Amino acid sequence: MDGRYSRQELFKPIGKEGQKNLCQSVVTIVGCGALGSAIAETMTRAGVGEIHLVDRDYVELSNLQRQQLFTEKDAEEMKPKVEAAKIRLTAIRSDMRLTTYLQHLDGALMEKLAQSSDLILDATDNFETRLVINDAAAKYDIPWIYGACVGSSGVIFPFVPGNSACFRCLMPVLPSLNETCDTAGIIPSAVQVTAALQCTEALKWLSGNKAAMRSKMHHFNLWDNTVHDLGISRIKNANCETCGSRPIYPALQSGSGGTIAVLCGREAVQFLPNPNRKFGMADALEVGEKLKAQVRSTPYFVEMKVYGKRAVVFADGRILIHGMRNKTEGQKFFHQLFG
Repeated sequence: MDGRYSRQELFKPIGKEGQKNLCQSVVTIVGCGALGSAIAETMTRAGVGEIHLVDRDYVELSNLQRQQLFTEKDAEEMKPKVEAAKIRLTAIRSDMRLTTYLQHLDGALMEKLAQSSDLILDATDNFETRLVINDAAAKYDIPWIYGACVGSSGVIFPFVPGNSACFRCLMPVLPSLNETCDTAGIIPSAVQVTAALQCTEALKWLSGNKAAMRSKMHHFNLWDNTVHDLGISRIKNANCETCGSRPIYPALQSGSGGTIAVLCGREAVQFLPNPNRKFGMADALEVGEKLKAQVRSTPYFVEMKVYGKRAVVFADGRILIHGMRNKTEGQKFFHQLFG
């Protein structure tokens, strides 16, 4: 391997055999924001053989404070995060097999990725997507590594099917309303520590050191200098729809996610394409012309500024409407534009 991973191989728990395992492994990373970009770079540099990277968003100026793969030019061009990440990651390592997905993660895509992956790394910002990851991981018996951070704190846990309670088991004890980066802010170091801890668990699993993985949920606060490790085995629900005796994996079922969602921390409403109503970038351009809107077209999306709001229509028919946090208002605006 031309000495590229020599320092990692000198670390005895990994060694040459562990490095060989890493180079043959397949990892899916869900999200390419703060955590996702840090995780993707670390996994790339560590020698993971194949990476699948999923994200539905594009780069904005406010991302640059903590999302390490992106530049001012990416923000100016509103480049999709997965496309900007691909340029950076392949420049770091040209032999890596990297597949990117500029789309919303639904059950069908997650099942497809789970069946071909050795591990899933969570870099999302909402419970709903994590439930999709959780159900697919349980159904196909592969681990996923949960991670979240806000302010100066973070939390991580490796969910290994059969070893502990699953994420759905935790839902009754998790807060229904969480702080976000928009409400509480975040410091870059909290991102880096969370991502580093997630990546370390990934290295343990992929290199064959499964016994070294954490058995308790780890929470830290860098500003308060506090650390807590919490056991979750007793929370396991025997009747859980994901990991119980009769699982049905509800998050993977068709239609479970709905077509409208308020995006966490984004002040935006997302519309997923309706299979019975095909809608694309050409349609958005036509509507923009009729409304005499300010329109910007790229190979990936059409941006339209009209009625004091900003709508972005992606090539897959997905639509983001910025400047609102209410589904009803979002739906009204959608119909105002597109009928």
